[in-house]
Amino acid sequence: MRFLPALTALSLTTAGLVVTSAPAHAAPAAPTATGYGGAIATVDPTATAVGLKVLRDGGNAVDAAIAAAATLGVTEPFSAGIGGGGFFVHYDARTRRVQTIDGRETAPATAGEKYFIDPTDGLPYEFNEARVSGLSTGVPGTLATWESALKRWGTRSLASSLRPAAEVADKGFPVDATFRQQIADIQGAFGQFTSTRALYLPGGAPPAVGTIQRNPDLAATYRLIASKGTGVFYRGAVADDIVRTVQHPPIAADPTGTWAYPIRPGTLTRADLAGYRLRYPVPTRSGYRGLTVYGMSTPSSGGTAVGEALNIIEAGRPDLHHYLEASALAFADRNRYVGAYSKKSVLKKLISDDWAKQRACLIDPAKALVKPVPPGDLNGAGCTTATTGAPVEEGQSTTNLTVADRWGNVVEYTFTIEATGGNTMVVPGRGFLLNNELTDFNFTPTQGEAADPNLPGPGKRPRSSMSPTIVLKDGKPFLALGSPGGATIITTVLQVLVNRIDLGMTLPEAMAAPRASQRNSAGIQAEPAFRARYGPSLSPLGHTFAADVAELGAATAIEFTRGGGFIASAEPVRRGGGAAAVNSPIDDSTRGRP
Repeated sequence: MRFLPALTALSLTTAGLVVTSAPAHAAPAAPTATGYGGAIATVDPTATAVGLKVLRDGGNAVDAAIAAAATLGVTEPFSAGIGGGGFFVHYDARTRRVQTIDGRETAPATAGEKYFIDPTDGLPYEFNEARVSGLSTGVPGTLATWESALKRWGTRSLASSLRPAAEVADKGFPVDATFRQQIADIQGAFGQFTSTRALYLPGGAPPAVGTIQRNPDLAATYRLIASKGTGVFYRGAVADDIVRTVQHPPIAADPTGTWAYPIRPGTLTRADLAGYRLRYPVPTRSGYRGLTVYGMSTPSSGGTAVGEALNIIEAGRPDLHHYLEASALAFADRNRYVGAYSKKSVLKKLISDDWAKQRACLIDPAKALVKPVPPGDLNGAGCTTATTGAPVEEGQSTTNLTVADRWGNVVEYTFTIEATGGNTMVVPGRGFLLNNELTDFNFTPTQGEAADPNLPGPGKRPRSSMSPTIVLKDGKPFLALGSPGGATIITTVLQVLVNRIDLGMTLPEAMAAPRASQRNSAGIQAEPAFRARYGPSLSPLGHTFAADVAELGAATAIEFTRGGGFIASAEPVRRGGGAAAVNSPIDDSTRGRP
């Protein structure tokens, strides 16, 4: 868990985090907080503190979300930042509408289906060869997302939203074990680049736990954007520096560590940056046990896959066996049919109750399906299946935040630079890492003679698994949640929903429970505690387990209680633990909307 820097109006106490300008009854930040007047949960207490102060100063959920997100760009730089993109889901309490912003990165105009094929031998690049290169970087959409969200639903300017994060970057924060380990895990790649090495490998090694990590270049970049606007990023001096970094990677003359691959330049241009446009797709929508579940549509596969799996579970039984089988079936369909530009008719069918019944009829309550399972046949009926599509994996990084304000507005926001450390290149003089999102494309066709929905192309957005989700009950918020974790995002969100709605767990229990992810593979990926607790009952059904993983996801969530209250929840342990906070532990609803 991160610790707070010295910030204006923020301080540490032995009891935890407090905002010194807040009422005396303010509760400290912790993995779970219960109260009124607004709530926020992120993976990092500094970001939570910044967002909470915005809520207490009269800002709404969007204002707080953008300020917290900008701060995560400082304290969680290997997971997210202005060099990446993401998906923003917003519930407007006045209109009772859920709307979304697609801030996914786009491929350069030069990208074609053979973008990741080595022209010298006709073979696809190895993943890390493609990742640690200029080729992997798409046009970032995060900054455009922040600006658009504030203009549409916020009450504050982008400049004011960037100010607290710039102060954190200037003053710094103590390095914790998670931050140091993330650098150590990718030290070989970081050591290849002068700019990355200077920022994150002082003296040639990861910074020691407890030392202060500062980023004055990022602080200056934030302040430049605050002064000049986002045009400086997409069409001005920062754009020039991004293009230069992609086309001429800042390779060190004396790189530290070993790296097995040549570092290839990319083809991203200034015209690609200037031409970036956000999208505002209609969210996915599905019913589940009297609730309405809203998620992110394409280019994310998250909303469709979560919705389909929930429908399959609803058509069967609410237990872990059906959770795992529904996940496998949903991933089979996702890999075969879902890409950035899938037809609306296809997406609508995948999330329909009729399709769920067609898929659920394959599930035997007493015996696990043999994996991988084939996708369903869109033109068939009953239990008919089609040709198997290949599984696709994505990076395990990303971050997520959840915010609600005193007026009932909600933000669920998942954003990323893809793999931990992105393409591992810090833009010289600017202080932020670039994304490797284009490696989310399939490098080669995976569907045989059928069209692959996720091949590279000019200006295309790669498929994502990010699954920011808002659940309504009778038209009002009941639960909002999301998580990082690459393709495991879908199963993390799904499992938390099943835990909370079907298995009788409280939200904190649902978040803390051990996790497993079945993504249509021969073995279930599971945390050790899940295998130990549930393996004895699942194995006799034919479920098999792959090697254990230390943790899956790092979710944040808010539940909405009767009387306008909130239960804000973050991870108690995973990824170092998160931080949740509420405006007040008591009901103080006398203040009006600004």
